[in-house]
Amino acid sequence: MADAIIDPWLGLASDRTRRSRLFIAIALLPLTVGLVAMFNPPAGIPLAAWLVATVALVTFGFSAASIAYQAWGARLGGSRERASVTAVREGFGLAGVVLASLLPQVFAASIESGLPAATWVLAGITVLCATITLRMAPLAAPTRETSIAVTGGALGALRSQDFRLLLGVFALNGIASAIPATLFLFFVADVLETPAASGAFLGLYFISAAIALPLWVRVSARIGKRRAWGLSMALAIAAFAWAFFLQRGDSVAFAIICAASGAALGADLAMPPAMLADTIARDGARGTEGSYFGPWNTVTKLNLALAAGLALPILEWTGYKNGVPDTATYLPVAYCVIPCFLKLLAIGGLSRLRD
Repeated sequence: MADAIIDPWLGLASDRTRRSRLFIAIALLPLTVGLVAMFNPPAGIPLAAWLVATVALVTFGFSAASIAYQAWGARLGGSRERASVTAVREGFGLAGVVLASLLPQVFAASIESGLPAATWVLAGITVLCATITLRMAPLAAPTRETSIAVTGGALGALRSQDFRLLLGVFALNGIASAIPATLFLFFVADVLETPAASGAFLGLYFISAAIALPLWVRVSARIGKRRAWGLSMALAIAAFAWAFFLQRGDSVAFAIICAASGAALGADLAMPPAMLADTIARDGARGTEGSYFGPWNTVTKLNLALAAGLALPILEWTGYKNGVPDTATYLPVAYCVIPCFLKLLAIGGLSRLRD
């Protein structure tokens, strides 16, 4: 909760510094130190207190670095290039997710045993990649224009109607995507009853997203970012509507669904930040991108929290118990129907947005 609350203020802080590279470098320090410390606690330290402290370090560092990093990307290129910039950034982000999930098993037979050593390697990779980026990537010098964000403080961007509309669509679509992510393992285990295939399904999902990213950039260049994003939502709705009818052992069908919904994820990753960068440019807010990405990141985190906070209690209320397939009667409704409904609302909201 504290992490979400401070994001708008971190965005404002990143706008007010003229040395964004240094801001990111300093933010990466608590992120990397906290990550290594989290999984390598010293003997004799109360683990609960250690966890709270290291989680605070990691989330603070990640928030500060990612907001400034996203704001940096929004300053690069014009409208046509923004989808490419965000696609490349999110593509490397997906590669990081896959690497982080596989690396612990290089050091030990189980993820839990391999995490302590893996965090050291991940910290080293972070330092290496950050050094390359901060030294070599172009930094567009912002023009200090009078803008909504400058005059309105940390939440000044919310005065922009275009930003509020985009944020609303982003929230609806984000919750719709986060619910299946929250319930994925339960669905595979207790509806399909193939828990051993979870890793393969997830791998297919993320690989499909990475492959689809450049394709969505091409589509957006032809029909516009708004229509491309709407098309991806329709693809996701079709995939989850099919998933509703799956039964025990339907692994091939679910693999196709994972590939289709993963492809839709590619647009979810690339189009919204690019559209946000376009909104910032229309608002005349160049140089205050952080004040937009601060609330944006808060909503991103609230999407995940709301998905878990809504879906899991509802399932428990219906009598569902993890590992007992006979109690999973309403799991397909939560996993498939609710996300489809939310994405339909998001598609309706898209009609009010500008490309």
